[in-house]
Amino acid sequence: MSIVLFVLGLVFLVVGAEALVKGASRVAAAFRVSPLIIGLTVVAFGTSAPELTVSIEAALAGQADIAIGNVVGSNIFNVLFILGVSALIVPLLVSAQLIRLDVPLMVGLSIIVFLMAADGSLSRLDGAILVAGLVAYVLYLIVQSRRDNTAADVAAAARSIPQEPTAAEGNPGWLLNLGLILGGLALLILGSRWLVDAAIAFAHYLGVSDLVIGLTIVAAGTSMPEVVTSIVAALRGERDIAVGNVVGSNIFNIMGVLGIASAVAPNGIDVPAAVLAFDFPIMIAVAFACVPIFFTGGVIGRLEGAVFLGYYFFYSLYLYLASARQDLLLDYDHIMLYFVMPITALTIANSVVQDIRRRRTALRSD
Repeated sequence: MSIVLFVLGLVFLVVGAEALVKGASRVAAAFRVSPLIIGLTVVAFGTSAPELTVSIEAALAGQADIAIGNVVGSNIFNVLFILGVSALIVPLLVSAQLIRLDVPLMVGLSIIVFLMAADGSLSRLDGAILVAGLVAYVLYLIVQSRRDNTAADVAAAARSIPQEPTAAEGNPGWLLNLGLILGGLALLILGSRWLVDAAIAFAHYLGVSDLVIGLTIVAAGTSMPEVVTSIVAALRGERDIAVGNVVGSNIFNIMGVLGIASAVAPNGIDVPAAVLAFDFPIMIAVAFACVPIFFTGGVIGRLEGAVFLGYYFFYSLYLYLASARQDLLLDYDHIMLYFVMPITALTIANSVVQDIRRRRTALRSD
């Protein structure tokens, strides 16, 4: 039965992602909302619905390891695996808004939630603060989108270019597109739930701990909507949706999923010491890794994608060794510390230097 649920879950995820991306991109065009805003809000929040459901259920059931591990693991998975795979398929363009606002916000929120959890728990007050921050963020995106539309209208009027009618002005197709979005989200949520249930059954059969399950299988399973959605968006040329989906999902995971789960849990959520000592710092480091890569040239190339994907493999291998093969853990730590990390640092530094040189050459030619 678990195998059947696993296969059906994958099918529902693929079909749901295709419907969601198609409907979201059409709605964005009809209402003259940028695909980036759609990716940061509708798509990102919708594909994060499985994380929200799983973390709330785990928090209410007292399974703090899964509630926290799900979010922290998902944020690590979203950047390293999803952006890595998507960039390997097609280089991803990074918009100016992501560089200016959303990526720094993701980094800042990763640090803030770590500081909130430093006392060993996320209280209901911490959760309420995070939810309030999410509301403010969404309101800002709405206001910013309206300002951009107004500026576009003024510019078009100055050039005497008629604007296309929006969906609100009588285009009946918006109902079909809305149906695609809602239907796609429903399939994504149901498919991810079946996938996670089957994966947990497999993991328990193999004797894996709840924390490792939360950080890997549940995190990856609940992030399957983001995986399929970003890959489909990249293949369809909707690169803003592909990147915005990941960044927006990480922001929503912190403020929405952790915020709501902490706020509704009777005593907040206890944060395991192992997560504070290792996984939270990894989540922060991954967020910081986006800064030089996103800022250099505004493109996530195939090399950066390969680096991201490789690091997710190393991270998953570390969790496995820490759980099942501690006799190999010291050798693995030495390899990461003295070989892999220095090479990665040099690679990123080289990308930054090359970007600075390109900008200086462009300024001189101007």
